[in-house]
Amino acid sequence: MRGLLCWLVLLFLLQPWESQLQLAGPRCHTGPLDLVFVIDSSRSVRPFEFETMRQFLVGLLRGLNVGPNATRVGVIQYSSQVQSVFPLRAFSRREDMERAIRDLVPLAQGTMTGLAIQYAMNVAFSVAEGARPPEERVPRVAVIVTDGRPQDRVAEVAAQARARGIEIYAVGVQRADVGSLRAMASPPLDEHVFLVESFDLIQEFGLQFQSRLCAIDLCAEGTHGCEHHCVNSPGSYFCRCQIGFVLQQDQRSCRAIDYCSFGNHSCQHECVSTPGGPRCHCREGHDLQPDGRSCQVRDLCNGVDHGCEFQCVSEGLSYRCLCPEGRQLQADGKSCDRCREGHVDLVLLVDGSKSVRPQNFELVKRFVNQIVDFLDVSPEGTRVGLVQFSSRVRTEFPLGRYGTAAEVKQAVLAVEYMERGTMTGLALRHMVEHSFSEAQGARPRALNVPRVGLVFTDGRSQDDISVWAARAKEEGIAMYAVGVGKAVEAELREIASEPAELHVSYAPDFGTMTHLLRNLRSSICPEEGISAGTELRSPCECESLVEFQGRTLGALESLTLNHILWGWWRGLEGK
Repeated sequence: MRGLLCWLVLLFLLQPWESQLQLAGPRCHTGPLDLVFVIDSSRSVRPFEFETMRQFLVGLLRGLNVGPNATRVGVIQYSSQVQSVFPLRAFSRREDMERAIRDLVPLAQGTMTGLAIQYAMNVAFSVAEGARPPEERVPRVAVIVTDGRPQDRVAEVAAQARARGIEIYAVGVQRADVGSLRAMASPPLDEHVFLVESFDLIQEFGLQFQSRLCAIDLCAEGTHGCEHHCVNSPGSYFCRCQIGFVLQQDQRSCRAIDYCSFGNHSCQHECVSTPGGPRCHCREGHDLQPDGRSCQVRDLCNGVDHGCEFQCVSEGLSYRCLCPEGRQLQADGKSCDRCREGHVDLVLLVDGSKSVRPQNFELVKRFVNQIVDFLDVSPEGTRVGLVQFSSRVRTEFPLGRYGTAAEVKQAVLAVEYMERGTMTGLALRHMVEHSFSEAQGARPRALNVPRVGLVFTDGRSQDDISVWAARAKEEGIAMYAVGVGKAVEAELREIASEPAELHVSYAPDFGTMTHLLRNLRSSICPEEGISAGTELRSPCECESLVEFQGRTLGALESLTLNHILWGWWRGLEGK
């Protein structure tokens, strides 16, 4: 508070108001401060005396470093009641404060000084009125200027204000009661109680401030030698370091604190000392976990564009690509080989009824994409179409729409779940009448490209399936039925081609559905399905429909349609 009152000295040495008197020696300084003036405007203060008080306030403001982050000023006046002239939050410019003070009209009633102190404590110094929160440790100062004896009690309320951290200066003029001033002021009283004989002699009040309370800013002289911060103290200064540093023995230089040397950081890999404290750091290829201490091997497959066609496996500082069982990784280390000789038109009928449920429908889509991974999808190779059915039937994409496996898989993932009933018969009819038409992308029958229908369902059909299941087979479509959960075995057999053992698969739940192809592997592409003397020149020839190539056309004529389909499914599962 010495800094505040030093500015009072500068003010009063400006008297008579326009003249200036320069002080010798180091300049005074005020830091952040919340300052409230409590002005007695009772009837005992005569008009010309109140005008002198007004000039006192205006002059004082001109010596303060006013601003939101520096000194905030509020003014209240009192007589028999208390009136806020302007709160701490009202003004950030000195000119606005001066204007409000010049417009001040005295109340001219009694002298309720205790009431004014209570108002200052409860209202004027509240955060709502503009005082800074206590945790910011900004000094709160009240300057009470009065000329008479209080008409109420002041000792108790003043003690409460001081207990709340408010520093009180009591300035008495002329008829003021010295005992009341001492009861109000903060200790030591000889530094917080001032008495002048009249308002005309208020300049002497400034001189007393100079001798008792002016703080010299020794840091401002620039000779302190502090490496980081210089902090003023009465008649002296001391050095302070930034956060994360400790003052050395010379009391001027600073050294960074090695928090890691304390041994309590609990870092799994490495500890790094920072100004804010210890920080854990992980070795290359690892990521720091949310606890801020433990480390986990980085999953590079999620953090880089790995380019793996099928699966990426993270291995420490690197990763590798994997292919499905039965397929080999190519020389580029990313793509998987395919048996490219097989051509087929494949339509998938997927049950989207309410009983499937959304999460299981997502598993079905993943299973469909696993099948696509084994196919050589292209306009000249395998074409894939997808139909979803519930109480109605919807073509998600026809055979001729997509020319690559990536496009098909992306379209499958974008399929939206329909819900409602299970009209399997209606779906079979749609497949026979529309899905395998040339308009939908199926190749002409003259090209002898096999047509395969694959039905996924999890329950009993709500309509008749017999007519269109039989019609599909009559049309030369090789039918496979995959049942899950509550699927009815009799319906699956009726949908599927013969023999049912090779064309019907079942899984107890959607989570085990991915094992269906492996379970069929032993019954697909049997040795007796190939005529004696047939020469197979490629490892893919049995596992896909390689017999449709020109050099094996003769062998194909001796095979039945089921044997052809077995060979195609061997291609799906053998990879």
